[in-house]
Amino acid sequence: MFRFATTSVRMGAQRLSAVARAGMPARRAFSSATSGSAGGAATGAAMSGAWRWAAGLGAAAAFGYVSMGSVHAGGVDYEAVRKAIADTLEDESYDDGSLGPVLVRLAWHASGTYSKKDGTGGSNGAKMRFFPEAFHGANNGLSVARNHLARIKKQFPEISNADLWTLAACVAIEEMGGPEIAWRPGRTDDNDGKLCTPDDRLPDAAQGADHVRAVFGRMGFSDREMVALIGAHCLGRCHENRSGYKGPWTRAPTTFSNMYFTELVGNRWTRKNWDGPLQYEDPTGELMMLPADMALLHDPAFAVVVKEYAADEELFFRDFAAAFAKLLELGCDFDGPSTTTKAVTAAGVVTAIVGAIIGYNYMSSSRADSSATSAPLSSQP
Repeated sequence: MFRFATTSVRMGAQRLSAVARAGMPARRAFSSATSGSAGGAATGAAMSGAWRWAAGLGAAAAFGYVSMGSVHAGGVDYEAVRKAIADTLEDESYDDGSLGPVLVRLAWHASGTYSKKDGTGGSNGAKMRFFPEAFHGANNGLSVARNHLARIKKQFPEISNADLWTLAACVAIEEMGGPEIAWRPGRTDDNDGKLCTPDDRLPDAAQGADHVRAVFGRMGFSDREMVALIGAHCLGRCHENRSGYKGPWTRAPTTFSNMYFTELVGNRWTRKNWDGPLQYEDPTGELMMLPADMALLHDPAFAVVVKEYAADEELFFRDFAAAFAKLLELGCDFDGPSTTTKAVTAAGVVTAIVGAIIGYNYMSSSRADSSATSAPLSSQP
């Protein structure tokens, strides 16, 4: 998101065990409770499933991504947290009837302060709770999202604000029709604002391509990743009383899609004739684009990616999911001394060992059955 004032975490009905998968999208991660073979299922399929289950659990222990079948990890009931977020997204009193876009913006702005030069900033710490970051001009209006999630935090005090903010963005994106985002817990909260970053870390909506590259490059993003992340402008709208800008980018501001790109390349954009800052409008005057949005069209390298995403929503979703997951982890050391990470990892290790033993025993049993019938595994239906 520009400066102006993006874990489905759906749990399955079956609750078999805590399952973790490296890099697993949030929705699949939290919903893929492993189902064993039903009566009459093929032995080969069951054996394959057992090995996949054990392997997935082992990978989880190594990488720390969590998928809750039994739902609890590190003392946090992630199923309940996800449900609390999803159930409260709709709010007729807020913009376009949904809090989804502002939750995505909160996580974006909390994460987008990172600098690879000195390792400062990023989502870890949830520093926007403190002065001066809470009052940075780029964060105008985000108290709505912080206050909303603070109420959920009271229900689930075990989860850190930093984890809650990033998880909420993943849930919101998926609930609004967007891609599944890989997410893992382990962020901790700062106790004060000593580590707040300066008020110049986020992209400035009034600037051009060079500025966009400088800001996103500071975080370690490529041109393609930059365009993908800016595609989150398919959500929400600008508010004149916060940033001076006014209006939505698309006609469906609570739907995650590639409409930002189709509007950008498919419309004729002219300068808006008004007393506010420079922005552009479509022929109807209903939609707007910021100077930094228009820079994506005018820069040859950016424009190539914009046109690709306008023509291929699946490609945009895939690239956005990867870039957004990367954004949410900037400045986070999941191998460091994080209580949440250690708890989750420890649980993952234990579960992985148990899963591997079960998988091995299941394979041994299946081999015995297979030998008795003299049927090769590949011939099993």
